[in-house]
Amino acid sequence: MSGYSRTVIALLIPGVYAPQDDTALLTEALLEEALPTGARVLDVGTGSGALALAAARRGAEVTAVDVSRRAVWTARINAWLTRVPVRIRRGDLFTPVRGRTYDVILANPPYVPAPHTGHGPRGRSRAWDAGHDGRLLLDRICRDAPPLLGPRGVVLLVQSALSDPERSLELLRDAGLKAAVVRRRWIGLGPVLRSREEWLRRRGLLAPHERTEELVVIRAERTR
Repeated sequence: MSGYSRTVIALLIPGVYAPQDDTALLTEALLEEALPTGARVLDVGTGSGALALAAARRGAEVTAVDVSRRAVWTARINAWLTRVPVRIRRGDLFTPVRGRTYDVILANPPYVPAPHTGHGPRGRSRAWDAGHDGRLLLDRICRDAPPLLGPRGVVLLVQSALSDPERSLELLRDAGLKAAVVRRRWIGLGPVLRSREEWLRRRGLLAPHERTEELVVIRAERTR
């Protein structure tokens, strides 16, 4: 576990995504966001609960959702151990919170392109694999998050440049939001990407001698 992850969570159950550079980058964007008093924040795909805890520490009323039972239990334990109030629900993306609205929606979904295997992601890989183009969940989030925003509500979304940020921007703008990339960070290729380097190069997603990946945070705001 990285030093960053130890500062924001108390416990990590095996099989749950550990906070990494993408979590740190999205947390930085969250800390720069001017939250209204009593802001309602939704952390979708919460994993360990790191982002939810960061929002709750700022005084927000936070709901966190994950489809993984292990993630839900991890987030609940971390909220209890750190004495930070977070409402945690198990479910598929926005299903548990239909009909509610939020001031901020946080999303750090799986976004790594993966070769076709004849079935969807399984086991631990559900935390990062996201279909052939990396957009298995990104498209759904960009489509389904905007209706859950209150007035001046904001979506903060982190993803890899390998999974087409321009597509995310296009979908969010089509939904009537003002969207832009607000943070970027280059990081070394992790174990998952290194294991499929040749496949990514054949697809033109990695240059021949490229050994880094760009992460981006997209901010999309409801303006009407």
